[in-house]
Amino acid sequence: MQKFIRDFSLPAAFAGFVTFLIGISVSAVLVIQAAQILGATTEQITSWFWALGIGIGLSGLILSWKFKYPVATSWSTAGLALIIATGSGYNLHEAIGAFLVCGLITALLGFFGFFEKVLAYIPQSLTSSMLAGVLLKFGIAIFANMQDHWQFILSLLAVYIVSKRVWPRYCIVITVVIGIIICPFFMEFHPPVLHWTLAKPVWITPEFTWSAILGLALPLFVINMASQYLPGIAMIKSYGYRPHVNQLIGWTGATQTLLAPFGCYTVNIAAISAAVSLDDQVHPDPAKRYIAGISCGFFYILMGLFAATLTSLLMSFPSLFIMALAGIALFGTISHNIAIAFHEPNDREAALLTFLCSASGVQFFGIGSAFWGLIVGIVVSLIFKVKFKKT
Repeated sequence: MQKFIRDFSLPAAFAGFVTFLIGISVSAVLVIQAAQILGATTEQITSWFWALGIGIGLSGLILSWKFKYPVATSWSTAGLALIIATGSGYNLHEAIGAFLVCGLITALLGFFGFFEKVLAYIPQSLTSSMLAGVLLKFGIAIFANMQDHWQFILSLLAVYIVSKRVWPRYCIVITVVIGIIICPFFMEFHPPVLHWTLAKPVWITPEFTWSAILGLALPLFVINMASQYLPGIAMIKSYGYRPHVNQLIGWTGATQTLLAPFGCYTVNIAAISAAVSLDDQVHPDPAKRYIAGISCGFFYILMGLFAATLTSLLMSFPSLFIMALAGIALFGTISHNIAIAFHEPNDREAALLTFLCSASGVQFFGIGSAFWGLIVGIVVSLIFKVKFKKT
């Protein structure tokens, strides 16, 4: 505890909050939609948020404390899209069984070390270009929205740039605080009336059917690996940390398995939102940035305990504010990964194609562009490294 007190800083704690805010703000409504498609009641939907908040929060908090680097955990938005697209073919109990099987497969893959062995053969230039491509849309979105909301966007950018120049460690904190203050002047914002009530977990008995395992559990597993774990682990590595890949995957998978009967459809390593907790804006000393991971976990636990209350409060912020905040918070990460991606001249062709494919947003078989961008990069890299005999 003494070490935690010594290492604690406001920017790190706030970075954890921003990581949490970005992680839930975009897709919290999709959780409700996915649960409803499966036939969940209001009480069961609340239980989903409880299980996700407790599972994601505890795993991120404990792993960050144990390994002393930021381990931001999250749910999978791509996984929600899969459930929404295919969930009408299963009842709630079959889906819960599929979530449990998915978590069990993830845990076994992690603890037996198969994922880390595969990851060792992927060049960092490709993983960084994949990350830069995935994150690019968040940076572009700020300027794309400037046409209709130029006053707010320019004000937020001005605050960020000036604070980055004058007080770089606190620039995100300052940007968020001033953004909240000026938000009512540029758009409609009505804080909701809050009723503080504790969420109650509801046990949902899992049913195991081959159709749900093959049609939901396995695709969900593949999507989580491709869209969450692969870029999430790469994100941690890109900042110079040596992630304990087996433990991170194993324990998040185990957490999902234990809480699946309460509605926890996934617990993953965060990919995009995790960047906020890893950047040097959190703390100049990388050894003290783990506070951001603990902070993020703490806010997820709060979300679980006060699921309906806290979610309604956060979702009251205009989507434009969340979008702009996400883009500005990720500026440093985008530039950081672009620099790594194109640093080695011999890898630039493969890195460029990985970057472009990842940024395209293309999807095949329900798997996002991050995975396919990496596949393209690996193939191109192998082609350029193959030596042909001259005749």
